Amino acid sequence: MGLNDSSPGAMRNGRGLSDQWAESVVVRPRTTERHITVHKRLVLGFALSILTLIIVTAVAVVLSVQFEACGTRDRDETTGEPSSRGPGGSAKLNGGRGERMGEKGDEEVVQPWRNSRLPGSVRPRHYDLRLAVYMDNFTFSGEVSIELECINATRFIVLHADRLEVDRVTVTAEGGVGGRPSNRPGGGVMRIHRHFPFPANQMYVVALHREMKPMRVYRLNVSFDAAIEDELLGFFRSSYTMQRERRYLAVTQFSPIHARKAFPCFDEPVYKATFSLTLRHDPQYTSLSNMPVESSSLSDEDGWLTNHFARTPRMSTYYLAWAVCNFTYRETQTDSGVTIRLYARPDAILSGAGDYALHITKRLLGFYQDYFKVQYSLPKLDLLAVPKHPYAAMENWGLSVFVEQKILLDADVSSSSYQMELTMVVVHEICHQWFGDLVTPVWWEDVWLKEGFAHFFEYVGTDFLFPKWNMEKQRFLTDVLHEVMLLDGLSSSHPISQEVEQATDIDRVFDWIAYKKGAALIRMLANVMGQPLFQKGLNDYLLSHMYSNAARDDLWRKLSQAMRSEGRDIDIGEMMDRWTLQMGYPVVTISKNQSEQLPTYYITVSQEHFLYGEEVRKNNSLQWQVPLTVAVGNTSAVCSESLIWINNKTETHRIGQMDDSTWLVGNINQTGYFRVNYDLQNWKLLIQQLHTNPQIISVGNRAGLIDDAFNLARAGYLPQGVPLQLIGYLPEETSFLPWHAASRALYQLDKLLDRTDEYRLFSDYVLKQVASRYHQMGWPTNGPGTEGNVLQASYQTEELQRELIMLACSFGNKQCHRQAVAYISDWISSNKNRIPPNIRDIVYCTGVSLMDEDVWEFIWMKFHSSNAVSEKKILLEALTCSDNTFLLNRLLNLSLTSDLVPEQDVIDVIIHVGRNPQGRNLAWRYFREKWDILNARYGEALFMNSKLISGVTEFLNTERELNEAFNKCLDTFFK
Repeated sequence: MGLNDSSPGAMRNGRGLSDQWAESVVVRPRTTERHITVHKRLVLGFALSILTLIIVTAVAVVLSVQFEACGTRDRDETTGEPSSRGPGGSAKLNGGRGERMGEKGDEEVVQPWRNSRLPGSVRPRHYDLRLAVYMDNFTFSGEVSIELECINATRFIVLHADRLEVDRVTVTAEGGVGGRPSNRPGGGVMRIHRHFPFPANQMYVVALHREMKPMRVYRLNVSFDAAIEDELLGFFRSSYTMQRERRYLAVTQFSPIHARKAFPCFDEPVYKATFSLTLRHDPQYTSLSNMPVESSSLSDEDGWLTNHFARTPRMSTYYLAWAVCNFTYRETQTDSGVTIRLYARPDAILSGAGDYALHITKRLLGFYQDYFKVQYSLPKLDLLAVPKHPYAAMENWGLSVFVEQKILLDADVSSSSYQMELTMVVVHEICHQWFGDLVTPVWWEDVWLKEGFAHFFEYVGTDFLFPKWNMEKQRFLTDVLHEVMLLDGLSSSHPISQEVEQATDIDRVFDWIAYKKGAALIRMLANVMGQPLFQKGLNDYLLSHMYSNAARDDLWRKLSQAMRSEGRDIDIGEMMDRWTLQMGYPVVTISKNQSEQLPTYYITVSQEHFLYGEEVRKNNSLQWQVPLTVAVGNTSAVCSESLIWINNKTETHRIGQMDDSTWLVGNINQTGYFRVNYDLQNWKLLIQQLHTNPQIISVGNRAGLIDDAFNLARAGYLPQGVPLQLIGYLPEETSFLPWHAASRALYQLDKLLDRTDEYRLFSDYVLKQVASRYHQMGWPTNGPGTEGNVLQASYQTEELQRELIMLACSFGNKQCHRQAVAYISDWISSNKNRIPPNIRDIVYCTGVSLMDEDVWEFIWMKFHSSNAVSEKKILLEALTCSDNTFLLNRLLNLSLTSDLVPEQDVIDVIIHVGRNPQGRNLAWRYFREKWDILNARYGEALFMNSKLISGVTEFLNTERELNEAFNKCLDTFFK
């Protein structure tokens, strides 16, 4: 144990040296004065000798082991073992600025690898990455050469590495940042003191003997080996069967923090660099990456293929991608010369399953270039359809990867809803080529800057492709706005921008708050600004930050500048910070107040934080800047809307002349992210309007009134009878959107009531509302689905028909059940599937639930024999609809313990079994028993665990089940 100080008053083991010596002599027997004097001289001489020896030894030790002391300290803290030098050791390191702390007795040396974030002393400029991929044993070896710029003087290079076996590390000095040669004495090779992993933060540390100097360029070379994993993250493997032969492929998934599993790198978004990639592999495979192949060669020694890919633009590590597969492709080219290819299994390419996605991608590149006024940056864009992937898709720049179910379309068996879902996934990923790839959020706290924009443009871009689908003005309301407001109204919600410190915190920011609330806020902002100014601001934002990073304030600044350019002085940052840095949203209550002096009505408008549960609403002081649009109407007409800014808790505003029969409606077309409540008299007038002439109120507001009424009643703001009176008009409703909003609200009630004595009354009420419109609409006729069909005006009619059939069959309409059973029986007897694609999922599920075990076995057989990915998906979900608990148990066990169910579908199987009243307890028990296996397999994949947990618990509605779920959480997270 080192000595901190050689002064007489120094402490050792917490006690003064002189006191220790005093204690050692105090117990001696009393002697004569002479003896005592001699004794003191001997003691003094002995003490001086010992003290001199200690000082000399200490100096020698400090001079000889100055750097080794650091190494010992590093090694001890890496392994978690206590240091042999102890906490009082006095070794020092000549670390750079930011790597030393203030003195605490002696100077302590900061270890930057102990911080969860990279220190920032060096920055990567370019990666030269060379990999050899061995598909026979699923391993790979690599060498990476990273060109570094030193920002602050430092002896440490700290970067990320996870599960890599590092073999050799070298560092060289290459000169100044501007290319000037190095004048540093000693040449270009930097002597490395030691290098070691720090697994706690997934980092790798290279400690040098001498400091790197600011404004100098260095090169770090690392060779390493790793496995091609089977867990869907990093560089992982997948497989498929073709002509009874199992074939393998390997592909990357680096977002958000998994590039470090494939090569040592600075794996944070802000460390953008360029990449040159070389892949070497067996020539039977094809390799792909972000950029086109620049050159290829075959080895004379082993015949292996080496592909050198062109240098990328500056980008974040998690957008780098590569794949090694034996897929084939179809291609097309844009007018500007960008080559687009879709790679997939050879049989899928041959059947034309990728043609639809290829066609719309070409159109989308042109749409986004026109909308953003920024050209697509790369010479090519590959779409890769893989059998297994943790997410629907990943927007790697120039090589977007999709799970097959989200990009391959068999037009003869796919429903219009499946085609719509596939379309929106492609639209989402292509948008990311600008919002994400080109301009990347600085840090994960603002992940909504890319995900919110991509989710919003799912609807804008789909409207460009198919204008009659009317997605942004209609389906956005029910599928995004209403859905996320359910989540954001809970006391457990969080702000859309939330602090992220640890790597383990990153996964939690990828949730529906980031995606859907982000999209809803962007839509609100676009409507406040107006389309031309919104586009102008986005163009300036992209041009200013292209190939770089941006934060939310950068976006607000550009949008505010766009507003000021037209004389509109609105501080977008001040307005939007309220919406992004606070959790939740307001409920705006509008009350009519008649002035005694004027024949004009004034309205009182108040806002408060909307929360489910009156007990959690106490002492709430949150406020927002609310852009409230209001219109007044009566039985025959509605006036034009007016915009009112609500900045305070309560305000009074003047509205045009009104009488007792005039009603108010707020949040026109639901462009705002808030709920609207009214005084009871206004609710009564709105309900009367819906029952007499609903078309006076826009379809968006009809859907909004339904959703608001049910949720206001659920939260205690409205009497429970109001929403039920309101939907009494539904038999007269001819539009899909209000029915869709109503069905979502009714299914929420279904979850709560399905095991109560009142359930029969509830289901009879639903069937009464559905019956007349269901019988009027009837069932669709069969016919192959094509792109042309979805372009027709009948799309909304088809969706309404499907919604009514789903409600009728779900709540027990006998005629609906008979029709579904007839379709299944005809299929079994004729072996010809004449069920219209748009309702196959409903018919399959209804048939399996009502018919015997043979039907379940028939569907199981068809699931295995079908080659259409959309058909396989709904067949698998239909198997979860059985009332036979033995079959449900069998399916659950097969899903996790065999290859019969695709790995990415296992969670969906468990969730759908949980939605079956007969399978609810089975799924809950299975989840609890298999949690360790499920968490080990899917724990690192974004959304997977949260999706599973919410799925198996959404129908738990008793106090006993609540306690079980709570205890399971405690066992899981605190064991």
